[in-house]
Amino acid sequence: MNRIITLDEFIIRRQKDFPYASGELTGLLRDIGVAAKIVNREVNKAGLVSILGKAGTENVSGEAVQKLDLYANEKLIDCLKNSGECCGIASEELEDFIPIQSVASKTSKYVVVFDPLDGSSNIDVNVSVGTIFGIYRRISDPEGPVHLEDFLQKGTELVAAGYVLYGTSTLLVYSTGRGVNGFTLDPSIGEFCLSHTDMKIPDRGNYYSVNQGYYLKFDVEMRRYIDHCSDLNLRLRYIGSMVSDIHRILFQGGIFMYPNTRKYPQGKLRLVYECNPLSFIVEQAGGKAITCQLERVLELPVEHLHQRITIAIGSPAMVEEMKEFVERYSAAPTFK
Repeated sequence: MNRIITLDEFIIRRQKDFPYASGELTGLLRDIGVAAKIVNREVNKAGLVSILGKAGTENVSGEAVQKLDLYANEKLIDCLKNSGECCGIASEELEDFIPIQSVASKTSKYVVVFDPLDGSSNIDVNVSVGTIFGIYRRISDPEGPVHLEDFLQKGTELVAAGYVLYGTSTLLVYSTGRGVNGFTLDPSIGEFCLSHTDMKIPDRGNYYSVNQGYYLKFDVEMRRYIDHCSDLNLRLRYIGSMVSDIHRILFQGGIFMYPNTRKYPQGKLRLVYECNPLSFIVEQAGGKAITCQLERVLELPVEHLHQRITIAIGSPAMVEEMKEFVERYSAAPTFK
């Protein structure tokens, strides 16, 4: 029987892999692990403690905020303040970033961005939801306050990213730029335990994920590619939670797409909180992530915290295939 390796133990063992092997990033990842356990507990008993449903407010993106969104947001912020390694936080649920006071005269060198509960509208019907996070090393003076520029870094500058999936089992998947590893929460001991090492996405898969209800609102090149997927008898799977769809594709292969529509001409998903962290994970697992205008997601300039983009992400061969359809049928110029 293989010995159990906990998340904390794994992070400490891999500390030497970090460019700045001082334990700073280790503390941050452990804080996120603690927050994930707390959020998981509440997600699993949401119906019993009256935190289902809408909070009656909208976030900065104009979307209805769920009660669990607010809870997850608060717990992540609380836990990230613990180690003193985080100097600032930006959340999908907040209009602006939050600076964090240093702890015990520490000089904090990292900022964290996150979507506290992706797919939260599904929670009322017991469908999987998740937390997405990304960690950047600050570029402003460590002796001064954190600045907006610290959060507006390209995805290529991520030092770590990951997600937590709250489902039939709770998994935490993360990467520090040296492969992707997954940890399953063992409720009997209250620890995330290593369950998936060096995860690799298949070159192709039998699934495509897109909100096909918007088919007629997509550009012609996207409709042609969706028709192509249908002609190949690929299976349509769309959960409405990007974390859940990406998690399935990591294991089974496939492509996830969220093109522009008439309502969202720039795209709907957030570059900072969703697309950059998940693109980092997928690329580390051997996949690809581009916009529907054929730009590499991780190389996109970040202009503001709530910037929206289009995305096609998943198995490399399928993303390349989608790219060919765009190049063939697009009426607009595409990026090479």
